[in-house]
Amino acid sequence: MKKFQTLTKAEIQVMNILWDLDSGGCIHDIIERYDEPKPAYSTVATFLKILYNKGIVDYRKLKGKTFTYFPKITRAEYTRMVMKDVQDSFFGGSGSSMIKFFVDKEQLSREEIDELIELINNK
Repeated sequence: MKKFQTLTKAEIQVMNILWDLDSGGCIHDIIERYDEPKPAYSTVATFLKILYNKGIVDYRKLKGKTFTYFPKITRAEYTRMVMKDVQDSFFGGSGSSMIKFFVDKEQLSREEIDELIELINNK
């Protein structure tokens, strides 16, 4: 994959659909999974071209002019890269500073804090 690039909201929407498809899909498969109003074929094709150029998506030719698109990275891998970028950009690379921010600023419930403590204790 090329250098990490954050995806736009629209690109993430396409990726979420691709991640949910078991073996990739053609543009029509992707459009079908959008809520109304569905985007134009050319719009989805443009997003797939951008995602391909970013190294996030690849494709195979099926028959004729039909291509199937599939993610080159998993949702978990992309999430890890985004969180690492946030950690480096806003917290000086410190994981504990990032977690402290969420605990202090995001008003976590007692249950969520207990889950974090349990996760930390089990590591």
